[in-house]
Parts: sequence; structure tokens; C-alpha cells
Amino acid sequence: MLFRTLSAAVYGIDADLVDIEVDLTQSRGETEPSSVTIVGLPDAAVRESRERIRAAMQNCGYFFPFQKTTINLAPADVRKEGASFDLPIALGILGANGDLAEHYSLIHILCVGELSLDGRVRAIKGALPIAILAREASIRHVVLPEESAKEAAVVEGVNVYPVADLRSAVKLIADLRSEAPPLPLRVETAELLSRTEQFNIDFKEVRGQVSAKRALEIASAGGHNILLIGPPGSGKTMLAKRLPTIMPPLEFDAALELTKIHSVAGLTGRAGLVTERPFRSPHHTISDAGLIGGGSVPRPGEVSLAHQGVLFLDELPEFDRKVLEVLRQPLEDQKVTISRAAMSLTFPASFMLVGSMNPCPCGYWSDPTRECRCSPLQIQRYIGRISGPLLDRIDIHIDVPAVKFRELTGDALPETDSSAAIRARVLKARERQLQRFRGERIFCNAAMTPRMIRVHCKIDSQSERMLESAMMRLGLSARAYDRILKVSRTIADLEGCDKIASTHVSEAVGYRSLDRTYWT
Repeated sequence: MLFRTLSAAVYGIDADLVDIEVDLTQSRGETEPSSVTIVGLPDAAVRESRERIRAAMQNCGYFFPFQKTTINLAPADVRKEGASFDLPIALGILGANGDLAEHYSLIHILCVGELSLDGRVRAIKGALPIAILAREASIRHVVLPEESAKEAAVVEGVNVYPVADLRSAVKLIADLRSEAPPLPLRVETAELLSRTEQFNIDFKEVRGQVSAKRALEIASAGGHNILLIGPPGSGKTMLAKRLPTIMPPLEFDAALELTKIHSVAGLTGRAGLVTERPFRSPHHTISDAGLIGGGSVPRPGEVSLAHQGVLFLDELPEFDRKVLEVLRQPLEDQKVTISRAAMSLTFPASFMLVGSMNPCPCGYWSDPTRECRCSPLQIQRYIGRISGPLLDRIDIHIDVPAVKFRELTGDALPETDSSAAIRARVLKARERQLQRFRGERIFCNAAMTPRMIRVHCKIDSQSERMLESAMMRLGLSARAYDRILKVSRTIADLEGCDKIASTHVSEAVGYRSLDRTYWT
């Protein structure tokens, strides 16, 4: 007997339908012994599902057939990975064995789930992309493990049903054909997004560092990349960790895309929808595949997990130069394309890069209280670990000097320096940018194209002369020129100005301190 069920496989951050066909054929004695064969390019985890399914069915009180069983995962030319096919295969075997009354196929229900030996259904990765696929394919019902159902339920137009074990899945199949079908799981997405973000850190905890906080405010307002340069213990990491507290809250479409990435990486848990901007801080020993993504079937790396948030690279020169160079494409294109022999996948990677570094190997170059023992050549080699093209893609370079004792022991900072106050100013600047770029499919100044820069970043003759002098003195590239104009536009937006003034350009030029001729 032939029975069909429907499942899905996740590739990248999207899912594709997988048609599961189960055929039971009577064995012909010893010449054709009973067996279970899975075809359709299954990986090791899928092939091992035979034993998991056999034990799960028997421990749940169901009869596992002795006939020759052939299971086909179609399309047969696409590799199938993972254990999420356990539940639909088990239902297919039960259906072929006649245990699902009045059912000849379950192609109107999409099922995914990994089975334990006792029949429990374990969580799977990629529940959100699978639910989106079901909606696009006009499949009304999706059956998922309880731990993954809330994530899928944020998709409107699909009925999501959580199941705890194989028995409850079989009962659900029968109930869906009854006159009073069970109610699907519902999640109020508006309520999730309306919840006030609760941060246990705040900018008002940072003593001193007025110029660094100003630079971070500009970076957040315009979506600019930033590099913090200062001696050990000056507060670079402390400042960077507080950047998400002043960034604009996520909108639903952005939260949905971010949740898809975290879903295929298995990082959503029971939250359902990721509503806070991520802060990713990989160790400097990370490989290029860990940073960008990779694998035989490519998985998202740190740059994609930081999508819509912050990628913080502490001690930037300590990262392998080859690893840093792979950042150049995502910083320009806001996406990563990974090509393998089997397939080529693209992951979104629109993030703010925040780097920190010491001014020299010992960390005390130009420090008035500590002696630096590094030679000029050692300093050059240390800074030279970061290539010029990568530095050009970082809009703001800001010095973070050691905090003075008087600032550490002084009274609490004014409320204007709190994260809430800074975020309010950032939101006003972002509103101006949204109005400016209406219909352009970009949302901040950092994403402006050269054409947009010529239209929205016009400067007067005094500013032109100032910028020309700075380019000649610092040896700035054409890319750095564009970055200065973008930062100038953001500074003007923070002050509520329609036109860029010379003071805005002057401040933006001051944020290019680490360009290569600075060290000559």
C-alpha cells in the first residue's frame, strides 16, 4: 500500500517542500527479507531515522510492519539533512499500515519533528521558514513540536498545531477531519513587539568618555560602522555592549527576517519572535567560515546572526587578516553569498560593525601616565594588520582615552546621558531619514548609494575647501570621502538641520583619525 505525507527541508533561511512516499510490499520469504529503505539523497541522520521510528512506534503501542518498506523523499535530486523527517515518515508508515482511518494521504498537512525512542517529539530548527513556506504553498495546517510551535505561529494565514508525542499527532490527524476540529495555536505579534525592551545596562553607568558616547550616538543614528581606539581598561567593551540600548526598536518585517536566521541556527528557543536587536561578539580565534557562514549545506555565520544588530569585534588586530578581509563584501552589500558544490545560498547581513583596539601592541601609545615601549615599526605593523580597504568601510574612528580619577568618583551623570535620552534623539534622526528615503528601500544614511550622496549630501564652498584639505593631509580615498559625507548628513539630522554645515563636516573629518597616513 502507498501512503503520502508532506514535510519540508530548510536550505539557507528558506524552506522547500519534501513529498514523502511510503510503500509497503509483502516480503517473499527468505529471498526477499523484510527491510526499510530510505531513498532520495538522505544524509546519515535521515538514514538512522529507521531505528528511531521503529522504537517510537513500538513504545507508543503501534505495530511496525514486517513488510518490505520503501520510503522516498522527493524531489530525489536534492540532499535531505537532519532528523525533522521522523514524524512525517512515522505517520506515513502508520497510514500505509491502515492505522490512520479514512486517510489515503496527508498532503494537506505539513508535518515536521524529530522522534525520541519513547515517541516524544523533539524541537526542530527552521520552524518559521517552514510556516512561511506552508502559507506560500496554500497549505492550511502545520504540525510541529511544542517547543517550536510558538515560533511558527507568528505567521498569519497558517494553522499551527503543537504536538507532544506520536500519539497526540495521530489523534490530531483524526480530529482535523472531525466536525469540531481543534483550535490552532495563536500568537499576538503586536503584543510581542509592543513589549518594552528591558535592558540591565545603561549608558549613564559609563563615567566620562563624552566624545565616545557622542560618536556612538552618531553611529546609531545613521547606522554607521565604528572603531573604538584606546588603552586597556578605558571602557571600550563597556561602551560597545550598551550600543543596542540606543538603537531603534525592531519593526515586524525586520523582526521576522531576523527570527528566520536565528530559527535555522536553532537560537530562538521558546521566545517565538526575536524582538531585540542582536549583539554578537565572537572570539578573535574564529575562522572565516564561522564569521561568514559555511558547511556542505551552508549555515549562517556571525555576520548573519548579527543581522539588524551589532557585530562587535574586540581587539580587532588580533583577528586573522584573512578573516577580516571576508567582511568587505557583507559591509558593502549587506548580504553574504556562500557557494558550494551542491548549492549556492544567500544570507542577509545588514549589521553595524563595532571594533575595538589598542593604539599599539602594549596599549599605551600617547598615554600621558604610562610609558609606551613599542617602536614606531611595531606600531605600524600592529595597525597594518587591518587593511586600508577595511578601514575605509568603517565610518567613524574614535579615541577612547583612559578615564580620569575625578570622573570615576564624581556625582551621577545627568539624565540626558541615559540610554533612554540618547535613544530619543536617535529616533528623531531616524525619522528624518525615513522621510528622506521614502520609496528608496533604505532606512539609514549609512546605506546611501553614490547617487543618493550627490542628492542628499550637498555642501557649501567652505565645507568643500575644508574637505579637500583633509583629503590631501590624510591621504583619504574616494570611499572615505563618501563616508565623511554620510556621517556629516547624520550629524546634521541629529541637530535637526536640513543642510550640512561646515561644523558638521569638521566633526565628521575628525572621526577619520586612523587613516593610514595618521601613523606616518
